[in-house]
Amino acid sequence: MLGDPDCEFCSGAGYLRADVPVGHPNFGKLEICLCRNKNVTAQVRKRLFSLSHLDELKDLTFENFQSRGRSKGLGKMQADSIERAFNQASNYVKNLNGWLLFQGDYGCGKTHLAAAIANFAVGMGVPTLFLTVPDLLDMLRFSYGADDTTFEHRFDEIRNSQLLVLDDFGTQNATEWAQEKLFQLINYRYINKLPLIITTNVRIEEIEPRIRSRLQDPELVTSVRINAPDYRNPANDIGYQELSSLDLLSRHTFTNFKLRRKEEGMSVDATRQLEEALNAAMGYAKDPDGWMIFVGPYGCGKTHLAAAIGNERVNQGIPPLFIVVPDLLDYLKATFNPKSFVSYDQRFENIKTADLLILDDLGTQSQTPWAKEKLFQLLNYRYNAELPTVVTFSSEVLNDIDPRIQSRLTDPKISDYYSIIAPAYKSSETRRNKKERKQKRSR
Repeated sequence: MLGDPDCEFCSGAGYLRADVPVGHPNFGKLEICLCRNKNVTAQVRKRLFSLSHLDELKDLTFENFQSRGRSKGLGKMQADSIERAFNQASNYVKNLNGWLLFQGDYGCGKTHLAAAIANFAVGMGVPTLFLTVPDLLDMLRFSYGADDTTFEHRFDEIRNSQLLVLDDFGTQNATEWAQEKLFQLINYRYINKLPLIITTNVRIEEIEPRIRSRLQDPELVTSVRINAPDYRNPANDIGYQELSSLDLLSRHTFTNFKLRRKEEGMSVDATRQLEEALNAAMGYAKDPDGWMIFVGPYGCGKTHLAAAIGNERVNQGIPPLFIVVPDLLDYLKATFNPKSFVSYDQRFENIKTADLLILDDLGTQSQTPWAKEKLFQLLNYRYNAELPTVVTFSSEVLNDIDPRIQSRLTDPKISDYYSIIAPAYKSSETRRNKKERKQKRSR
């Protein structure tokens, strides 16, 4: 006897026929009797746990997830995105209603949050299946020749799991069979509104269209994007080392910035302007807000001030992204190479959402329509989002800058504009000092 011999419903059979009219989809089907539900649920829960990777991920919980990120070098926007994801996950686990889609680069914390939800659900007795998508597909393939199960049983077991977590979606082999099985699985859970959590590091546009349409249903799916770097690589905590050239300008600080009062050719007005720009830059570095624009002839000191702002932020543990504009465009173009490890969209997203972006030498870049459009998209995004931005450009190229960009650079509502008229810093005094230092070293 499968059920309780004293059960008033099944008399120990353990099953009942569904009490539905002829023509109903469940007519003639057997249902598990209430007297067996507890044992069956426990068996299902144990079975799903054995199929999952949760035993390997048992230490990934809400308690040990740092809701503002693991690195002190994270910018505010990055830390905010992690905290929003943590809050969404914490709220979701209360009722396991709908779908939760975590998007972000490798190591940003999305798998930790998905595993934390799964571990919490298992602790509450909810039958939960946690699988990476490649492992899911392998499991289905192996079931064709398995002795202990059939493909149909295994597939039904997965798609009917009370809570299903699919990790690393988009990293699977995109064969027609794989795409079709994934669609069938996701479509089944979509139709039946079964709880689903998905993590992915690919753009939503790269996902198979039928699946993408279901992931974009706002009535069912809550999409959470985490804009944070890989926590496993401490040397790249801010995610900018590959792009930023601030290390090359580490000696450019406020302390060694010279006002050049005694320099030949420096007027009183030029010195006054330099002093105003220096004081403004020092104040801005303490708490960047709005845009700071430095314009002047080559060698006037504008790059020194921009780098000093960046280096001061580094000292505060909040490194910015400092990048020369022609290099910026080269980095974007490099993503079109098939061997690139990062997509164009990921790179552009990281740049345009940087907590503090310092763009040096605007106007010296290629003036192709593509370059103009990318720069406008970048600066227009930061303009509308009012993200702290420092821009330097030479007065010689002012007329060549896209008028749309000029209008944003000169908007007094967001930009503090400093025009420096000091000549290039190549005085005879500087050359004399260098010669004297060289002579001292030779002695």
